[in-house]
Amino acid sequence: MNKRVLVTGGSSGIGHAIITRLAQDGFDCINLDLSPPPQCQGLWVKADLSTPETTGKALSQALAGGPITRLVNNVGIVRPAAVEDATIADLEAVVSMNLRCALQCLQSVLPGMKEQCLGRVVNITSRVALGKELRSVYAATKSGLHGMTKTWALELGRYGITANAVAPGPIRTALFEAANPPEDPRTKAIVEAIPVRRMGVPEDVAHAVAMLLDHRAGFVTGQTLYVCGGMTVGLAS
Repeated sequence: MNKRVLVTGGSSGIGHAIITRLAQDGFDCINLDLSPPPQCQGLWVKADLSTPETTGKALSQALAGGPITRLVNNVGIVRPAAVEDATIADLEAVVSMNLRCALQCLQSVLPGMKEQCLGRVVNITSRVALGKELRSVYAATKSGLHGMTKTWALELGRYGITANAVAPGPIRTALFEAANPPEDPRTKAIVEAIPVRRMGVPEDVAHAVAMLLDHRAGFVTGQTLYVCGGMTVGLAS
């Protein structure tokens, strides 16, 4: 069975945890990232994913080894700003990385998934899609990924392809801490509000992704799984 999986942004944080877990599960991992991973797990393709042209070149390299039946759209950027301070440049950059890249990656691997009659797509979104101060642009893209996930599920189910989203809550990564300084009162309020009384770790997200990528998960599609320690209970639709 084809077990080639493409992960964007797999060299650090949640992406690296996902690749580590998938390698343990026997997947042949391909990591598209501008920076090298701390340890070699599968194939690393140096990739600038900020433009369609450079993303396309990286995808061609990834597909040179044959069809890819699993896709994890993990790469993303955050540009925190109050609504009156958010710029058009912020919007365009975040949309390109968080939405355009996900669509472009799926379009590239889709022919192989259809050929194999098997595909698993997992989009890494965020509970911020439900709303958070200083995140107008970021929240818009993560909400957009939720909509794309549901649309892909409807369009692709007939080909044996599922599409789901994993929406992390507060996960202790360098990206989270850069956007949420530990001493900021807003950050302290987040931690105190987590029902399980701890911050999440990247491995929590990786476990959820691994489950949805399994070939036995063919009856779960179009769903958003919040990995948030219970923070979205009563909030998520």
